[in-house]
Amino acid sequence: MKRVWRYFLYLSVIFLLGLFAGIVYAYSNPQNAGAFVGRLAREIGPLSPDPFENFLRIFVHNSMVALMVLLSGLFFGIGPWLMVGLNGVVVGIVSGFFSLVGFSAKKLFLGLAPHGIFEIPGFLLAGAAGLEWYRMIREAEEASEGFKKGGKAALRLYLLTLILLLIAAFIEAYVTPKVAGLG
Repeated sequence: MKRVWRYFLYLSVIFLLGLFAGIVYAYSNPQNAGAFVGRLAREIGPLSPDPFENFLRIFVHNSMVALMVLLSGLFFGIGPWLMVGLNGVVVGIVSGFFSLVGFSAKKLFLGLAPHGIFEIPGFLLAGAAGLEWYRMIREAEEASEGFKKGGKAALRLYLLTLILLLIAAFIEAYVTPKVAGLG
């Protein structure tokens, strides 16, 4: 378990570096950042007026992304580093762009922090689980035994991830729009 927390901390640093890189990119290339945010908004689609529908949509989407982050650890342990770093870049570009177009720091913070304090650790935990699963396969005398043992450990961590993402989706659908003045 100690290694999982170490992976979690290392992935946190990667996320923060990606976040910083995304903000720098947005400020350096505001037009490209705006185009990126526009494409992202079109892909996500409009929010529903029904918070429960948004809650389900957010939870299912984030659960699938977290599962991909976890499973990407099986690709030589590289996937979680890339996916978490890329997620940081995306959050940085979106934050930087909205800052550039006049959103106050307070509004940005209130739009991201309430659900982000659960969502980001959920993704980081999924990545740490994937890295630990890969390590268990690599270090086992028999890869199949490491795969089974690591899979069980990863599944337990993924269940904790799902709890974090469930809380985050609830907050994002019901609380964030009110506290950030977005709904």
